[in-house]
Amino acid sequence: MNATVGDRLLVHGNVVGERDRRGEIIEVRGPGGGPPYVVRFDDGHTGLVFPGPDAVVVPAQRRP
Repeated sequence: MNATVGDRLLVHGNVVGERDRRGEIIEVRGPGGGPPYVVRFDDGHTGLVFPGPDAVVVPAQRRP
């Protein structure tokens, strides 16, 4: 899993009824775009994330 600043992180809920969490990657701390990431979630919480298999990086729209 690789990401750049501005990409979105989507963490799927892993329990029935649990909502997915979404946030913007604001810092990449791993080598070559790898984890961990500092993520600002849509609920305002910011945290250091080591994404698991339930997470997906959604690339930001890039302008040419």
